[in-house]
Amino acid sequence: MKITALKTFMVPPRWLFLKIETDEGVVGWGEPVVEGRAQTVESAIDELSDYLIGMDPLRIEDHWQVLSKGGFYRGGPILSSAVAGIDQALWDIAGKVRNAPVHELLGGPVRDRMRVYSWIGGDEPSDTADAALERKAQGFTAVKMNATATMAPLATASDIDGVVERVAAVRDVLGPDGGIAIDFHGRVSPIVARQICCQLEPLAPMFVEEPVVPELSFELRQICESTTIPIATGERLYSRWDFREVLASGIAVAQPDLSHAGGISESRRIAAAAETYGVAVAPHCPLGPIAFAASLQLDFAIPNALIQETSLGIHYNVGSDVLDYLVDTSPFEFHDGYVERLTGAGLGIDIDERAVERAAEIGHRWRNPVWRTPDGAFAEW
Repeated sequence: MKITALKTFMVPPRWLFLKIETDEGVVGWGEPVVEGRAQTVESAIDELSDYLIGMDPLRIEDHWQVLSKGGFYRGGPILSSAVAGIDQALWDIAGKVRNAPVHELLGGPVRDRMRVYSWIGGDEPSDTADAALERKAQGFTAVKMNATATMAPLATASDIDGVVERVAAVRDVLGPDGGIAIDFHGRVSPIVARQICCQLEPLAPMFVEEPVVPELSFELRQICESTTIPIATGERLYSRWDFREVLASGIAVAQPDLSHAGGISESRRIAAAAETYGVAVAPHCPLGPIAFAASLQLDFAIPNALIQETSLGIHYNVGSDVLDYLVDTSPFEFHDGYVERLTGAGLGIDIDERAVERAAEIGHRWRNPVWRTPDGAFAEW
C-alpha cells in the first residue's frame, strides 16, 4: 500500500481537515490546524507531502520521526500541528486496514466509557448559571468556563468577586458532584492567578486551566504550591520535551491537544510521561469531530485519562458544529455525562465527504480577537 495524495479542506467554523488517500482505496482523516493560522498549517501539509507521497502509510512511527525531525528547524505549533493531523490520518488508515479501532492497536481499551465536558459562558463569561443548567439538561455532569474577560496585571476586588460569583452560580446548578473546570486562558498575571485560586478554593473546582501563559511556565510550581485546586495546562505545549519541566512543577492535569502536540503518537508519549509524575490527562479539544475522535481513541488506551473536552455547542461553532460532518452521529451520543467506547475501525467515525466538500467551498478565515485593556494596551485573549 502506498500514499497517493494528501488533500486538505478548510471548513467552517475554523477547522482544517486532511484526507490521506492510498492506492488500495483506504483513506484516513486527520485534523491538522492552528486556530487562526489554518492556511499556514495547510502550507506545511503541502510541504510535508513531498516526503509522504509514495510511502507505506502503515510505517506511522517512522513517518512521525522523519516529519518531526527530518528538517533542520523543528518544533513549534505549525509543524507540530501539521504532523499531528497526518499522524491522526495514518492511525485511521491503520485501523481500517486491520478492521479495529485505534485504541485496540494501542494495547486495547482500559475503560468502557469516557466522561466528557462541554463549554459554557463564551469568551467573556456571562449567563453561566443558565448555560450550566442547559448543559445539565443535555446530560453533562461537567462543564468548562472562562474565568474572566480582559484582565489587568493587578486585579481589582470587583474583578475577583466577579469570578467567584460566576463559579458559585454554576456550583449551585451542578451541585457538589458536578465538575467545574475554570479556564484562566493565560489572561491573568501570576499573582492574580494565585489570588483568584485562593478565593475559589471553597467552591472546589475540578481544575483551573492554564493559569499563566506558557512563557511563564516557571511560575507554575509557585502557583501549584499556593492552592489546593488542581492545576491543569498544556494546550500550548507541543511535545514531550515541552511538557518535561511542567510535569515536574506539581500540576495535576496535563492537557495535550491531539491536533497540536504531534497527534496520537506523541500525545500517548506525553500521557506516559505524565503517569510517571502521578499527573492525569485531559486532552484539550475545542475543535472538530476528527480531533475529538482521535482524543477519545487515546482516552480509551491510557490509564491516566481524566475527562475529555468536546466542542459540541461551543461559542465558536457558529453555522457548523461537530456533528455536521458525520455520516452517523451515534458514536458521539452522550449518556449521563459519558460517551461510550468507540468500536468502529480506525478513528471510529465516518466522515461525510460531500458535506466536507460543500463546506470547503465556503471555507473560512477565522482569527481570534485582539483584546485591549481600558488604557488601550494589548491584553491576552
